[in-house]
Formats: sequence, C-alpha cells, structure tokens
Amino acid sequence: MPQKVKFAIVGFGHIGKRHAKILYDHPDAELTAIADINPLQEDGAAKRFRVSFFPSIEDLLAQKDNQVISICTPNGLHTAHALAALESGCHVVVEKPMGLTKVECEQVIIKSQQISKYVFCVMQNRYSPPSRWLKTIIEESRLGKIYMVQINCYWNRDDRYYISENNAAIGSWKGSNAMDGGPLFTQFSHFIDIMYWLFGDITDIAARFKNNNHLHSTELKDDSGIISFHFVNGGMGCFNYSTSVWDSNLESSMTIIGEKGSVKVGGQYMEKIEYCHISNYEMPSLPASNPANDYGTYQGSAANHHFVIQNVIDTLNGKATIATNAGEGMKVVEIIERIYRLRKNQ
Repeated sequence: MPQKVKFAIVGFGHIGKRHAKILYDHPDAELTAIADINPLQEDGAAKRFRVSFFPSIEDLLAQKDNQVISICTPNGLHTAHALAALESGCHVVVEKPMGLTKVECEQVIIKSQQISKYVFCVMQNRYSPPSRWLKTIIEESRLGKIYMVQINCYWNRDDRYYISENNAAIGSWKGSNAMDGGPLFTQFSHFIDIMYWLFGDITDIAARFKNNNHLHSTELKDDSGIISFHFVNGGMGCFNYSTSVWDSNLESSMTIIGEKGSVKVGGQYMEKIEYCHISNYEMPSLPASNPANDYGTYQGSAANHHFVIQNVIDTLNGKATIATNAGEGMKVVEIIERIYRLRKNQ
C-alpha cells in the first residue's frame, strides 16, 4: 500500500484554503504545513486543519518534511516560490499562471530537470465535462477543418474584489502590474489554456485594450480587450474579454465553426453545451459540471481542484502522468505575454 503523499501549502488565501480542504480530506494525502505572510491566517490554519503554520516559505522549507509544495501565492511570486521549493528538493504544484514571463517559467523548468522533480500546473478547467467533450471531438476531427473559434469571457471584478476593506487591511496584490499582471493572467488564463489545449498555438495577433472602470482601483492598462489571430494549425480566432460587467459574471463561452459542424459551449464558465450540430453525429449525455468556485462577492472557474490533486498523487505513485506539465503552463504564459506586448503601445 503506497504511503500518503505529504503536501505543504504556501499562500493561504481563497485558493490556498481550497487546496488545504481537498488535501486534508484526501485519504492518500497528508497536509503537513501552511505558510502565509499574514499572521491573521495562523489561527484558521491551526484550528481547522491542525497543521504547523509558518510566516514565510523559507521557514516552511527549512522543516524538510514535505514531498510536494502547493504554490498558492500572488501571480508575481509563483516562479520565485516554485524555484525555492525545487531547491529544497520538493515537487511543485503551481497555481495559474505559472509565472508572468516566459523567461521566469523557463528557469523553473530548467531547475526541475536538473533535480528530477515534477512541476504540476493547475489548469482545472480541462477536467470539466464540456472541455473534455470538446477535446474528444477535436481529436476525432468530428468538425473537419476548423474555420473559426470565438471565445468570450465577460466577468465582474469591481471594488469588492480590488479595494474591499479586507484587501486594504492586508495589502492587496490584485490589480498591480508586478503581482497581478492583468485579466488575461489572473481571470482568463484558464480559457487561454483551453484554447491552446484544443487548437494549438496562435500567430498574426492583433488586439485592442481598454481600462473602462478600474483606473481608480488598479495599475493595469486593461480591464477589457478584443484579440484576433490565426491558429498555426489552421483557422482564425478571436478572444474577447472584460472584467467590467456590472455586479456579477455574465459568461465564458466558446463557439467553434468547422467544416462539418458547429458547437457552442457557454454558461458563466463554459459549463453548458448550448449548441451542437455536427454531420452524422449524435450529442452524448455528459456528466454534470461542478459548480463555480464561490468566493462570496465573486465567482471563479469550475471547482475541479480535486482532479488536479488526484493527478499529482497518482503521478507520484506511478499510476498516471502529469495532466498539465510545466511546458504547457509556460506556453500559456508565453501566449499571454505576446498578446500583452501589443498593450504597451496603446
């Protein structure tokens, strides 16, 4: 019988708490420690999960009692914390995005190869039934040649997210250039990942950006954008996004027009098949999607983190391979980085 895999968590915000709950409840995992620079988190970590709490990643890594470090800190710290965890001899689970630049991500990949440790990138939307279904019909060429793909991500992120009393009290990273990076990194990298996973790389990028209603709350040049491109493998696409939607999320959708049919996956986070009309094809019955991650004043993507953790455990026990490896995580960052280079001139 395999031994439990020992995990520690760095960063105990919304996502860190989600990791902790899944690990604490998992029969094949042992949550050993939590680190966060906010001392107010210590009481909750100690009481709820009965683990050691450390005020920094350095203090946590000094304990030498972990196999896997889950990096749940702000975007701008992901690569530095991943490198520190690898230096200590641990495998790494890193939340999206893997980093804010391709160069940073390359450093993590090189270090992981030097010490033969795994880097697991959290892209949990791949596990949603509609996403898996799309992957199947694309791989089976059910749609024939891909002519056009349109992705729309229209969400709400207002002052409740950026400058709430709680965020101000602890010094929020949200909306900063150095720690956040922009909506394509923080809110919508999951959907860039799904696009890349299904259709591959993009080229001939053109884009327009605007900050409609976040100039007072962020340093970012954009809260909305319209991006057009061609896929290297054929077909053209566009990615439209905004965090300016009033009060609550509107949609995350993907429409695919192909030689032999058309499909649309919609809902708030691509959890519903809204249209399927494919030559000589009958739409199968899919399992229900998991609900969105609910953070009180806003919602995120599907609550599929348990699949990610299971993949880590199965991979380390020799029962599976990495579902989203560091190379794929870096590719998503590189695509966003290329898109955002166009933002600098606007």
